[in-house]
Amino acid sequence: MQEERHGFQAEVGRLLDIVAHSLYSDRSVFLRELVSNASDACDKLRYLAITRPELAAEDAQFRVVITPEAAAKTLTIADNGIGMNREELVANLGTIARSGTAAFLKEATGDTSKDISLIGQFGVGFYAAFMVAERVEVFSRRAGETQGWRWVSDGKGEFAVAAAEDVARGTRIVLHLREDAGEFLEPLRLKTIIARYSDHVSLPILLKTEGKEEKLNEAAALWMRPKSEITERQYAEFYRHVSHGFDEPRLTIHWRAEGKIDYTALLFVPRSRPLDLFNPDRKHRVKLYVRRVFITDDCADILPGYLRFLQGIVDSEDLPLSISREMLQHNPLLAKIRAALVKRSLSELAKLAEKEPESYADFWKDFGPVLKEGLYEDQEQRETLLKLARFRSTYGEGLVSLADYVGRMKPGQEAIYYLSGESVEAAARSPQLEGFAARGVEVLLLADPVDEFWIPNVGAYDAKPFKSATRGGAELDKIELSEEKKQAQEPQPAGTDALIAMLRLALQDAVKDVRASSRLDTSAVCLVADEGDMDIHLERLLKQHRQLDNASKRVLEVNPRHPLIAGLAKRLSQNGSAEEVTEAAWLLLDQARIVQGEPVADPVAFARRLDATLLKAIA
Repeated sequence: MQEERHGFQAEVGRLLDIVAHSLYSDRSVFLRELVSNASDACDKLRYLAITRPELAAEDAQFRVVITPEAAAKTLTIADNGIGMNREELVANLGTIARSGTAAFLKEATGDTSKDISLIGQFGVGFYAAFMVAERVEVFSRRAGETQGWRWVSDGKGEFAVAAAEDVARGTRIVLHLREDAGEFLEPLRLKTIIARYSDHVSLPILLKTEGKEEKLNEAAALWMRPKSEITERQYAEFYRHVSHGFDEPRLTIHWRAEGKIDYTALLFVPRSRPLDLFNPDRKHRVKLYVRRVFITDDCADILPGYLRFLQGIVDSEDLPLSISREMLQHNPLLAKIRAALVKRSLSELAKLAEKEPESYADFWKDFGPVLKEGLYEDQEQRETLLKLARFRSTYGEGLVSLADYVGRMKPGQEAIYYLSGESVEAAARSPQLEGFAARGVEVLLLADPVDEFWIPNVGAYDAKPFKSATRGGAELDKIELSEEKKQAQEPQPAGTDALIAMLRLALQDAVKDVRASSRLDTSAVCLVADEGDMDIHLERLLKQHRQLDNASKRVLEVNPRHPLIAGLAKRLSQNGSAEEVTEAAWLLLDQARIVQGEPVADPVAFARRLDATLLKAIA
């Protein structure tokens, strides 16, 4: 069959450019990636062969063979796993379908040492071969098929695929090494790399030199060994093996359950947040085994979505080896394992929060928004998750727990107050916080979209209801001002009630009401949601996502003691015109909208009113 030439997908081209120009300090990671892929291929065939033993009949001893050829300057990594046919070679080695690719490319900075460390997160570790090879050949034959195929590329924009004869089942990758990569032909160097990166791989890794094969790894399932016999480095390398990452685990959770259900779990919390964590297609990276036999890495029921940052393996002693992915759905035994995994994982996070609060704060920065999804989704674990939740607040720069907040509540305070914004910094600048600050009342500052959904679902913590600081009935009058504020507070100026009535009349079609404010201290005006209305920030989010067409009318609160409001009240009492008050009313409303982060309703009218006001001021 004639050779077919294909251009790489644009994303692959960019990845290869990063790899080709990488100055990554340890190029040996390419071997880890290729061995890991080979191991996965064998695991997949071992599983399929349970129900279709003929697929592995010709060679049932799964292994990875590494062959250096000094004379030819080639290094070959071969496995006898599932293999690929023509379509799979084109799809797997020419395109990237995995979620998060766009995020990766957006993060690519030009700092090659950083960029190359991100590649493994997207399942494209194969391309690391071009760190050491000027040309790569892949010979592969899929299990159950007779036709073999050859894929070849120099990594510069194109690859070619053609039929090939005498190809063994599985995949054989031949690296034609660069001039500066001769070290990877030395057996001792290869042994050192395998010992460091791949000793935990649970099938034999063989080094073939001069016709002899030497086993380089223990080929025993790491997770089945006692924790006391596993070093931190071995844990770290196994984490990199299952995650295809280059970082180290933030937290390692390893235990064996025996009793009504028997299983072993080895789970990791990554140190760095995966770039596709919030992609709708993102799934957890936990592989399911049954008695050391790989079953699937796509078992959605093994963990809830809010723990999708976990990596690792779960090995059951009780599930049948012949179980299919369809049979796993709603499986009662798997449901029990899932419940135990969730409980243990949250328990370990609670220990981290108690013993290493700084490390937990770093964890929360990366994964808190995901964990908070559980407050909305998982009623059974809600109390545990509420204890784990951390927030920024007006109390200080650090994170606070809800228990911290409740312990600092003021006499007369009946609710846990929060304020949502586009960012914590934006929320912290809101004038709606002024009255709370004057009374020393702490307010949680929320900036994650999920906050708008879990709070109404949860309702309260420790019998204290959550209440938005943007709601009309903040009930601040029940909480005393500080002595300093009491002494400094002036009585409400005369004429304020009349001014408010005039403002209400002028803005009757634009706002729900105009009221004197107890929440404002230094600002003149702000917009709030009436009691029972939708929170302002939630409404904005829904409008942005086109899930809401019409905005609710808001309440305009005015600060009677602000010089501007007091001045307007005085002017009105001295026979000021209704037209002046109307113009001022619309300027005040637009000011409140701007402070709230919303556009003014009529920019042209706003500019005209502002011009007229400034002209009067300088006349």
